[in-house]
Amino acid sequence: MNNNTQALWKPSREHIAKTNLYSFQQTYYPNQEYDYFKLFDESIHDLEGFWSAVWDFSKIEGNKGNPPYFVSSDHISESQFFPNATLNYAQNLLRRRDDKIALVGRLEDGRKYSISYKELYQKVAQLSHQLKKDGLQIGDRVAGYTPNALEAIIGMLATTAIGGVWTSCSPDFGYQGVLDRFGQVEPKFLISANAYSYNGKVHSCIERLKSLSESIPSIQKIIVYHYYDHIHTASEIPIGVTWEEYISNEQTEIDFVQLPFHHPLFIMYSSGTTGKPKCIVHKAGGVLLEHQKEHLLHTDLKENDVFFYYSTCGWMMWNWLVSGLACGCTLIVLDGSPFYPNPNYLLDLIDEEKISIFGVSAKYLSALQKADIVPNETHKLEQLRMILSTGSPLSMESFHYVYNTFKKDLTLSSISGGTDLIGAFASGNPTLPVYAGELQCKGLGFDLDVVDDNGKHLEKGKGEFVCRNPFPSMPIGFWSDPDKERYHNAYYSRFKNIWAQGDFAEITPHGGLIIYGRSDAVLNPGGVRIGTAEIYRQVLKVDAIKECIAVGQEWNDDCRVILFVVLKESQSLSEALINEIRTVIRTNATPRHVPSKIIEVNDIPKTRSGKMVEIAVRNVIHGRTVKNTDALQNPEALKQYENLEELK
Repeated sequence: MNNNTQALWKPSREHIAKTNLYSFQQTYYPNQEYDYFKLFDESIHDLEGFWSAVWDFSKIEGNKGNPPYFVSSDHISESQFFPNATLNYAQNLLRRRDDKIALVGRLEDGRKYSISYKELYQKVAQLSHQLKKDGLQIGDRVAGYTPNALEAIIGMLATTAIGGVWTSCSPDFGYQGVLDRFGQVEPKFLISANAYSYNGKVHSCIERLKSLSESIPSIQKIIVYHYYDHIHTASEIPIGVTWEEYISNEQTEIDFVQLPFHHPLFIMYSSGTTGKPKCIVHKAGGVLLEHQKEHLLHTDLKENDVFFYYSTCGWMMWNWLVSGLACGCTLIVLDGSPFYPNPNYLLDLIDEEKISIFGVSAKYLSALQKADIVPNETHKLEQLRMILSTGSPLSMESFHYVYNTFKKDLTLSSISGGTDLIGAFASGNPTLPVYAGELQCKGLGFDLDVVDDNGKHLEKGKGEFVCRNPFPSMPIGFWSDPDKERYHNAYYSRFKNIWAQGDFAEITPHGGLIIYGRSDAVLNPGGVRIGTAEIYRQVLKVDAIKECIAVGQEWNDDCRVILFVVLKESQSLSEALINEIRTVIRTNATPRHVPSKIIEVNDIPKTRSGKMVEIAVRNVIHGRTVKNTDALQNPEALKQYENLEELK
């Protein structure tokens, strides 16, 4: 239990009265003094009334339809919100069409660009017109293999404006990682940069694009924008076309297609722990409504804010950030390393772009702290009023670091959710105190709980983090899962009619939460979720490897990847072999997948059905007891993972 009693920050009454949350409560739940926890109770006990109020407060453009606005079902996953509504996600992000700056882009080489809401609308009109002319129909997929760039946002908006489904991943994914994702959902068009930069090094995308065009026959055209000067060009791809050539039309208006609330909007990807990544299909109305709730109420986002979240197009925080356009604010779009060309890069950005809401990973804040960087001694931070952190739990030390070295008067919100709900279960709150190590509150509309292994509520202590009620941003399901068997196995197989998030958590006396990490085998180095299966697929390409297992080791307030390998007969774990393994992983997955340690073992523990038990190995290397070894066919194999000198 977290024994915090002293808040690091408390909002004043004047501060609370100026928030969107206060305004929302006064408008839709009047005749009572402002109290977040009473508002929260209202939000979970009257789902129809609450989400209808969020729709109205957000001024959603669309047809709300006739009541009922919520239809319950025997299983929470089958419940429906706004069954009679129609809307268009992109239309709501492009409501503003004036000269206010919508996006400011920053690149590693120092280049900077900006675009107004009026200009953004124009670009989306041109691209959507051409996509429709080339045969993009409602429900067709468009994939972005792209850095976090203006063109990625235009591509997403143009696709969804005319009823297409957007899916994306970062260009630092290797060929196999991209194929495992896009190959499943069969996009008709692919949008990419010609090259991207990370840590000052420029990498071409063209060869991978050529390979993808040959491996995914559904792709009819690859649209390539010029991002960095590079020897390779779109002309080398048989179905390639330059961005400039493709959108060279005079279209000025967008005919936004009005679609049902549950129409597919995004396809996101799981981390690929037990095989190819699961393709999670999210609905347009659910994403829009949840993001509006989180942005307006939990983040207190307003049109005069400058909003930044460091992300790639392979992480749901990119989708979350871009939805901020619906609030009419200015977004900062950053590509590259957060520490290039120097550790102060993002801090410089706060001052230069007058950022008011600053979102980063817990790992980033930890890295600043370890580098002894003191932002308030080198930067003004004048407009900064909120820092958001996610990706992994934010340590108590990092909480204290932020308040000691950034500003005393700001809201530091550690938030937690995931790709599965494309939002945050545990959210920030500008009207509640901040306590070190704690996520401020349960998000409105989520009946969250911490339960034991039998799904029973825990009055105190750590347990499984679950949600007991339906919510609008529940996925439609998984791609190519018509009976929803894989979907239900992912979230509902653990407990009856309860969403299991897969986190190990605790509810605090303040009504906040502490997340202790994943309760499954997903790796999480630097706050980036990594599936072990993605590592295995690459390692097993190395001829000398017979078997392997990867786990995460807690290390310096973070997690590092440890790879255990069983070698073929007559092979030895030489430096050359270690380098080969790392090169294969780095080339075909991402640098984040590369293990910190590679250790030879002669056996891997498995269940009686032959499945490797990653959690058991992880527990052993941390000196924890392994439960239920009777389920293993070779429990004696666990002995060789104990007390390893290499891991001390």
